[in-house]
Amino acid sequence: MQELTHYINGEHVKGTSGRFADVYNPATGEVQAKCPLASTAEMEQAVEIAAAAQPAWAATNPQRRARVMMKFVALLNRDMDKLAEALSREHGKTLPDAAGDVQRGLEVVEYCIGAPQMLKGEFTDSAGPGIDMYSMRQALGVTAGITPFNFPAMIPMWMFAPAIACGNAFILKPSERDPSVPLMLAELMEEAGLPKGILQVVNGDKEAVDAILYNDTIQSVGFVGSTPIAEYIYGTGCAQGKRVQCFGGAKNHMIIMPDADMDQAADALVGAGYGAAGERCMAISVAVPVGDETADRLIEKLVPRVEALKVGPYTAGNDVDYGPVVTGAAKQNILNLVQSGIDQGAKLVVDGRDFSLQGYEDGFFVGAHLFDNVTPDMDIYRKEIFGPVLSTVRAQSYEEAIGLAMDHEYGNGTAIYTRDGDTARDFANRINIGMVGVNVPIPVPLAYHTFGGWKKSAFGDLNQHGPDAFKFYTRTKTITARWPSGIKEGGEFSIPVME
Repeated sequence: MQELTHYINGEHVKGTSGRFADVYNPATGEVQAKCPLASTAEMEQAVEIAAAAQPAWAATNPQRRARVMMKFVALLNRDMDKLAEALSREHGKTLPDAAGDVQRGLEVVEYCIGAPQMLKGEFTDSAGPGIDMYSMRQALGVTAGITPFNFPAMIPMWMFAPAIACGNAFILKPSERDPSVPLMLAELMEEAGLPKGILQVVNGDKEAVDAILYNDTIQSVGFVGSTPIAEYIYGTGCAQGKRVQCFGGAKNHMIIMPDADMDQAADALVGAGYGAAGERCMAISVAVPVGDETADRLIEKLVPRVEALKVGPYTAGNDVDYGPVVTGAAKQNILNLVQSGIDQGAKLVVDGRDFSLQGYEDGFFVGAHLFDNVTPDMDIYRKEIFGPVLSTVRAQSYEEAIGLAMDHEYGNGTAIYTRDGDTARDFANRINIGMVGVNVPIPVPLAYHTFGGWKKSAFGDLNQHGPDAFKFYTRTKTITARWPSGIKEGGEFSIPVME
């Protein structure tokens, strides 16, 4: 049994708390490693090391910090296959999807190579008589991130890359379910030239989270996960005077208008709804066809596509559509919600409850499910399922359809499929959701824009990556300068006399 470590001050360090979490192989259901769960003392040790290392890193020229990011990008490309395999082994997603996980994080690192430009301040000449004013963006100090299991490469890089590029030290508390890739990323950052102590990985559970929240040295906290935990971290962190950004749950709707290309819409729904076994905060989990005729056409297109999905382990090849979910508890929660949909009157059009994969009967595989006639009062509509389950809610008009998305408590992402530009423009302008796709099923912005939802999907004033990241990980200092006049005239050699 492999015993994983923390990564503190440039070294792999065994846990000392005596507490561990099981790391499963989701395809087989077997425990493949044990992850140490840090004590408060272990977290405090890492923070002390970070605080000692950070001032010298902040004083390093931003261009030199950017060169570390350049080398890190090269190393990520070099080790892409190794990182993807480790990610798939612990998370369960397919190898192409795992490589995409790394790639989308890499793109944020590429954006951070532009740190010298992003960190430039402002200057006003002669703001008053002989007075100049200028501002500078300075690092916060020690920062921290608490990241989820579903993107163990991408989301850590979304956080630590801009934080470090800004001159901060960073403590990463990854998910204890799949911690190997974050440990590998820390090694690669130091291979790229990052000083020891600037990026440290401390594994843990709630004790480690609370140690972050209540540590006075840590200046900011980022989080991605469920909404209840996001609310807890946001409230607690803000009460401790920290800068906090938290991203929570989602229930993403795709509206399908009668004029949409139905094959295109069906293909998009299958990829966005079932990719990564639905374990994405930007997954489309609700299809909203407008009109019964549209709904009937959509269901007719969806059923054969959903039934043809290939489910299997990442070792089965790149033609596997999705793999297992992350744990047995996650699988059971999904099946419980599916049963609640049946009990509450939804029509289960594609039933994946009896799915079993020969040779992998103990794995955490969940068959694909497709519901029709779902209503807003049902649990499968209200709750984030985080599994391969697509719910169809029939709307009789565009106004009813857009109202469903706008009334839901979550506001992470949404999409509309239509050929009509006026409808698409109205939808984009009116919808109260942070990320919008027009004939794009998963509208995750590229690295040079920002990522963030609205309503109960996000807590805090600034989004992730893009320009907002450089605002979040720095403070602005404004200087007003006035220099005494007369020195430039040189010395006075005559005896001063009264005029």
